[in-house]
Amino acid sequence: MKAIILSAGQGSRLGALTATQPKCLIEFAGRTLLDRQLDTLAANGVEEAVVVTGFRDDVVQAALARRNGGPTVTTVFNPFYKVADNLGSLFMARTELSGDCLVWNGDTLVSDRLMSRVLSNSRAGICVTIDRKDSYDSDDMKVVEEAGRLKAIGKRLSHGVNAESIGLLAFRSGGAERFREAIERDIRTPEGTTIWYLRVIHHLAADQEVWTFDINGEEWGEVDFPPDVTRAEELVRRWDALRAAAA
Repeated sequence: MKAIILSAGQGSRLGALTATQPKCLIEFAGRTLLDRQLDTLAANGVEEAVVVTGFRDDVVQAALARRNGGPTVTTVFNPFYKVADNLGSLFMARTELSGDCLVWNGDTLVSDRLMSRVLSNSRAGICVTIDRKDSYDSDDMKVVEEAGRLKAIGKRLSHGVNAESIGLLAFRSGGAERFREAIERDIRTPEGTTIWYLRVIHHLAADQEVWTFDINGEEWGEVDFPPDVTRAEELVRRWDALRAAAA
């Protein structure tokens, strides 16, 4: 299993926190968001990671060079991060979409246990990790699913929404190759550089099987706005305590 981490964006909605460094280098309890993602992969036996960089690629490269241990990391630079959405990042890294792999948003933290569950799920093809809550807001990546099959995904969905994507997808048994082909097709459309990669997943789900994996009850956090930073700090401190107790 290989992980592709999408860390090209600046994270401008975080204001001064990302004025001179990308979102993936914000520190939580002494370790950067990117370090914590790589640590979670290491804790679950994932030995290879590809990090897509963009804004301040130089400081991300320097931060990765300071790491000791964990997965072997290579980087792919996306020079179009300002003018293309995250589909552009995956297009730049499309040759890495092969075999068994994860695609992980660079602003999402997950617990070791959550990652273990995702890796233990043997569902073939394309599988979108989902969570559930009582209501969904305009910034949630909303999901319509039925009996474990994805029907629709997008922020603008309004009918039948019963889950949200947490920004972690698993590909097995040809799923990554199908996704790569769809990326190469959709990036050539008039809207190609303006859409999220999950729009491609939405298109795929219209005529073929795309699965969901429900991790309701597990802990994760997305870092988009300043209040998210405080919540993420609380999460990682709790996870650190659990790791220390298990050591």
